Amino acid sequence: MSKQLVKFIRRKDFELIRELGQGACGRTVLLDDPVINEKFVCKKYSPIYEALTDDLYEKFVEEIKLLHMINHPNIVRVFNYYLYPEEKTGYILMEYIEGVDIEDYLKKYPENINSIFEQVMEAFFHLESNSILHRDIRPMNILVSEAAEVKVIDFGFGKRVADSGGFDKSISLNWWCELPIEFGDSIYNNATEVYFVGKLFESILQEEQLELFSYKNILARMTLRDPENRVKSFSNIRNEILSESFSDVEFEESEREAYRSFATELTYILVKIENSAKYVDPVTDIIRKLEESYKSVMLEEYVPTNSVILRALLSGGYYHSTSAFFDVSTVKNFLDLIRQAPPAKRNIILANLRTRMDTIDRYDNPSFTDDIPF
Repeated sequence: MSKQLVKFIRRKDFELIRELGQGACGRTVLLDDPVINEKFVCKKYSPIYEALTDDLYEKFVEEIKLLHMINHPNIVRVFNYYLYPEEKTGYILMEYIEGVDIEDYLKKYPENINSIFEQVMEAFFHLESNSILHRDIRPMNILVSEAAEVKVIDFGFGKRVADSGGFDKSISLNWWCELPIEFGDSIYNNATEVYFVGKLFESILQEEQLELFSYKNILARMTLRDPENRVKSFSNIRNEILSESFSDVEFEESEREAYRSFATELTYILVKIENSAKYVDPVTDIIRKLEESYKSVMLEEYVPTNSVILRALLSGGYYHSTSAFFDVSTVKNFLDLIRQAPPAKRNIILANLRTRMDTIDRYDNPSFTDDIPF
């Protein structure tokens, strides 16, 4: 059956309010939609250097693709786009954020430093979960509204990667801080992104803010130049923040034993995890999948196939042991624990379990090839 082309015959009109900026790749303006009385930011692709038009156009299209993949309250939303490939131009229609850059905001409201830090970590955790690197981390690309809501913007240098094989190629930007050691090996990965976000906060924090800042230890490990000692991912940081936020939550000894038995067996069984694999989320999905898995093995002493349980926790490739098995009673006790736990306890359980899985060796999918030149 042939595809039917759907044409929208009415052109959409906006009112120009003002120009917001002019960059190497074009203009950004603020528009008003009088029909719904809403403002939008429109980014037009129109490079200053015509010789780079073709090359930069592909990056403009890539930015659109990345933005359409992202849906998070701390990342700018894209509403629509218009591309004209024959003329090598186009537009992105985005959310208008009425705010200032993170540096100016924290000078004015230092008391909000912890909330701002937590929101930035959530934004970059979401990017990391979708295998996206921002690669242009600087104050002007992290805005904060008057309502203290963080928005990460400008994905012109962003890149989607399927695994770490796509990370090991750097980019050349006018970096504003001391470079991490891995730059000497042309590596830019999630740990590098952690470093630059950490350095951004390090450069912003003033003495008054430092006294109020609750995550000094985390920040110190984010900004280590040596990647071997640095925090490896925003997932690790998020888990630490969740654990610290709920440090007053008490666990009974039976609850601790149910968690530890399951986590210990999990680390015996999981051998390697593919870099592109993702943790199953939200926790309700984990519970549902564990319930389905448990029903299929509840009459056994040991789980016959480890992947029955692992699929409830991981989405993607992994290697597991064929000589070690989950004890069915261990699975049941863990399922009862996480099913009956209130939200605060569930978050801690999940954060700890993922910290365990983060220690397991990772591997690249050998079939992946990256045709992007950097």
